[in-house]
Amino acid sequence: MRIRSNPMPSRMVDILCFLIIAVFLPVVFMFEIVVVLPAFHEPGGFFHTFTFLMAMFLVFNIKGNMIACMMIDTSVNVKKVEPPSDQLNWRECGECQKLAPPRSWHCKACKVCILKRDHHCIYTGCCIGLRNHRFFMGFIFYLFVGSVYALVYNSIYMWVIHGHIYSNWVTVLKLACPMLHLVTGSFWTNMYLVFYSLNILALAYGVLLLAYHVPIVLRGGVSADRTKESKEKYDRGVYQNLRSVFGNRMHLAWLSPLIRSDLPEDGYHWNVPTNKQD
Repeated sequence: MRIRSNPMPSRMVDILCFLIIAVFLPVVFMFEIVVVLPAFHEPGGFFHTFTFLMAMFLVFNIKGNMIACMMIDTSVNVKKVEPPSDQLNWRECGECQKLAPPRSWHCKACKVCILKRDHHCIYTGCCIGLRNHRFFMGFIFYLFVGSVYALVYNSIYMWVIHGHIYSNWVTVLKLACPMLHLVTGSFWTNMYLVFYSLNILALAYGVLLLAYHVPIVLRGGVSADRTKESKEKYDRGVYQNLRSVFGNRMHLAWLSPLIRSDLPEDGYHWNVPTNKQD
């Protein structure tokens, strides 16, 4: 598996979106552990320890899968694999001026052709393709789970435990209009409302991405597919489609980005199911 020589985002929009996760996630995590969690469970007790370890597991998988997406090079390396003699389904990339294998497309932001290109992710600043698709799916899955987990605690903390502070129409307006945080209320009250708003946004982001990408993965496609033929061409059934993304150890791969799970395809040669061939 190749590592990208420069994994950091280069475009301004990528950098800003990357910082939202890279900076705010650790800050919000510390706030949850130091302020919110002790309001529910006695420090040192079983439930406090269990919740702390669960939070660590979720944050590790969010950040770990995100970093894996950025580090792994999923671009086409024509020097490693020569095109077949018949060059079936291979085409010349107008940008790279080189032959590109099937299911690979050029990314204007990354300036290279990407194996089994799905899309360019602004939160990681890189393209999601063959080798890091698994980590992208892990990233959005654990972002969703972590957001739900945190929102349950935050909602009880905000509306029940401290309902006398937050349960009013001004709080609702602040959640709808973040600019109100700057002109009303105390500093810590406003900071918690900012964190709560980010929690809701992260949950919405996770829900939308899962709703969009999971059906595509289950049918064996990629986001770049546009025609009905391309969407169905590589559909081998749910099990094989999941295996092509999460690898041969897909039953364990979702537990951690550190678990190795080799992919069944190399990204250069694709066998179309016999019932999909012309």
